[in-house]
Amino acid sequence: MKALRRFTVRAHLPERLSALAELATNLRWSWHGPTQDLFAELDPGLWVEVGRDPVRMLGEVPAGRLDELAADDAYTRAVDGAAADLRDYLERPSWFDRQSDGDRAEHLPRAIAYFSMEFGVTEVLPNYSGGLGILAGDHLKAASDLGLPLIGVGLLYRSGYFRQSLTADGWQAERYPDLDPQGLPLRLLTESGAPVLVHVPMPEGRVLRARVWIAQVGRIPLLLLDSDIADNDPELRSVTDRLYGGDQDHRIKQEILAGIGGVRAVRAYTHAHGLPDPDVFHMNEGHAGFLGIERIREFMTAGMDFDAALAAVRAGTVFTTHTPVPAGIDRFAGALVRRYFGGAHGERESPLLPGVSVDRIVALGREADPSVFNMAHLGLRLAQRANGVSRLHGEVSRAMFASLWPGFDAAEVPIGSVTNGVHAPTWAAREWIEKAREFVGPELVEEARGWERLRDIDLRELWSTRNTLRGKLVAEVRRRVHASWLERGAAPAELTWVDDVFDPNVLTVGFARRVPTYKRLTLMLRDPERLRSLLLDPERPVQLVVAGKSHPADDGGKALIQQVVRFADDPAVRHRIVFLPDYDMSMARYLYWGCDVWLNNPLRPLEACGTSGMKAALNGSLNLSIRDGWWDEMYDGENGWAIPTADGVRDDHRRDDLEAAALYETLDRAVLPRFYDRDGDGLPVRWMEMVRHTLQTLGPQVLASRMVRDYAVDYYIPAAASYSAVAQDDFAGARVLAEYRRRVESAWPQVKVIQVDSAGLPDTPVIGADLSLRARIDLAGLAPSDVVVQAVLGRVSPDDDLSDVTSIEMTHTTTDSGVEIYTADTPVPLSGAVGYTVRILPRHRLLSSDAELGLVAAPTP
Repeated sequence: MKALRRFTVRAHLPERLSALAELATNLRWSWHGPTQDLFAELDPGLWVEVGRDPVRMLGEVPAGRLDELAADDAYTRAVDGAAADLRDYLERPSWFDRQSDGDRAEHLPRAIAYFSMEFGVTEVLPNYSGGLGILAGDHLKAASDLGLPLIGVGLLYRSGYFRQSLTADGWQAERYPDLDPQGLPLRLLTESGAPVLVHVPMPEGRVLRARVWIAQVGRIPLLLLDSDIADNDPELRSVTDRLYGGDQDHRIKQEILAGIGGVRAVRAYTHAHGLPDPDVFHMNEGHAGFLGIERIREFMTAGMDFDAALAAVRAGTVFTTHTPVPAGIDRFAGALVRRYFGGAHGERESPLLPGVSVDRIVALGREADPSVFNMAHLGLRLAQRANGVSRLHGEVSRAMFASLWPGFDAAEVPIGSVTNGVHAPTWAAREWIEKAREFVGPELVEEARGWERLRDIDLRELWSTRNTLRGKLVAEVRRRVHASWLERGAAPAELTWVDDVFDPNVLTVGFARRVPTYKRLTLMLRDPERLRSLLLDPERPVQLVVAGKSHPADDGGKALIQQVVRFADDPAVRHRIVFLPDYDMSMARYLYWGCDVWLNNPLRPLEACGTSGMKAALNGSLNLSIRDGWWDEMYDGENGWAIPTADGVRDDHRRDDLEAAALYETLDRAVLPRFYDRDGDGLPVRWMEMVRHTLQTLGPQVLASRMVRDYAVDYYIPAAASYSAVAQDDFAGARVLAEYRRRVESAWPQVKVIQVDSAGLPDTPVIGADLSLRARIDLAGLAPSDVVVQAVLGRVSPDDDLSDVTSIEMTHTTTDSGVEIYTADTPVPLSGAVGYTVRILPRHRLLSSDAELGLVAAPTP
């Protein structure tokens, strides 16, 4: 007989153990080893059986065992110590607190709302699919360690993403567990003892309701909206059923709930807890873009017009794009957006945004095709500050979105970059954390500072640690291979060979990630016989562990997985290559800890960042990667290897052939010799010097604490300052900026450079020679204070295109019969073919840059 519904009943804890309840529900335990040890001590076997889940542990441990430990003085002292340590962690002065003593104090944000469609905090809370969610989880943890006043916002998916298994023939199969929120480390947001419900209007007069669960991530509350409640009809009840499931109609309802409902959840949370409302909103990808629509509605309800409300929203909003290709952006049919924002009968005024025409809403997401609504364009139009997630991805993003800033070169598009980072206490093996504590102490380890001090560890000690971690991985690989083959239908008697899978002394390469085409899961199989020879080399063998999930609707990705599985099923090589199903955080840790080499071979430049290699590097693994994402900027020639790329080869098959051959060659000629070259004591000295160099140099760079500091200093604090500027005097600044924008956009079609004259250069100019420019400008009624006029000098191509440009602000000297005269004197900065032009840009103190409005006027050729 099957249960209709499941729920979790937690044990009644003896008073001396009551602190275990708080320790179980604050997810700081997920990166705090001593707290995990407390729960493991309740029953070590059960701890493994329940997936190292403290909440499940407290629900399943026998009451008699709890009573026994309540009388154990040593255990109760340990519980009290862990509770005191948690309180100290939550209350002690933080990095962010220390910022209040500096120049930035007056501009520090009061609170930051961080929106993401997925959060990978712990495998116990399976609310993630891959890198985006793991990044969001690490962002929250690092924000907690650093003390940022951040509030996370997302959805609670009743089935998470999916659990992956393999069929007998190696095809991916999915199953969707029914998660019970009461069995997760969550609590309901309540007010006056009743659950808070968020309401979002839907077409046909319906209302989508959601309750709000709170996951406490150290200092940071993570608000997760849940539509699976009796107040909703069955269709709306299923809105939060699965992550990235359903059709476009289902997806837009999820994103409306995440954005609009998410803002309402934040307001309910701050009101219930007497906290300040956020002055900065951060969209982690475009999925939550509708939050800006809701905030416009709030301002308009308070009496502002649309343009002033938009100015206020933009000032305090940050948008992060993770997408390196247009095909990866969420797009909705314009008609679908009009249905949800225009009501059942296509009203011109939106029920979600009273007083505003639906056309204004649709225009925020417009792209070249007017029938398509682009969520990334929405995010960029609603945010004054935007960034990619590595330096290379910043360049790719500026080029990809350049159409939103017509007239500007891609390099000038106002999209910056913050390279992703990873949370060391979560991803580094305890062996490394304990070594770091010896050097810098526990508090600095929480902030992930001092990682570079690991350079002081003796090479033999490093090698011993690497061998220990590789051994743990080998044991875990064998356990998972055995379980997978049983699930595929094998009998236990057939599986004695599993005991010989992998060798703790063999070079171990890891490849684990999502399985879209551009990540090229099967590049390693391009020449099967070459791979086979590497795996089976009698002197210098390789063993390869592969893992990853394909989206349930992506049969192409599933076929790639099947190709790897069938190769790995061959009895001749199955002791050297494995595919492990159901890749999640619990598996990932063993891979990052134990692999000697981390392989990444995406199609450059389609990897926005790719943080898995960062986690491996924190554990002394050396990266073998295409120079894409983070590796493009952090590879230094001694921290791993760069796989040569065939950039410019347009034939995809030929490019794959060339880069696969480069992969094999790098492994064979560079990686393997260095690992297997040993001194008289069996130590691979040059290899371990590379490991030590990696820990010393990459360690500080790849940390999430560095990433969150970058966001705080370069984005959150400036955004808070901009928001404060537009909010002063009842948002007078927002109204001034909106009026300025209307004036400039109205006049701009008539603004022009009438004439440019040059003087001063000798007949044979040399670099550094003085160039004088004089420009006659028609500002079409705008004042000189409304604009900046620039002289732009650079190298000039045969087609008169400028590159390597230098911009010089010109001086307004006089007005002549309604024409403004600007001049500039500058040394020529370059030799060779040099050209110049003059251009006009809007300028206002409340804009983040002169390029923000996307307006530029230059001479007509």
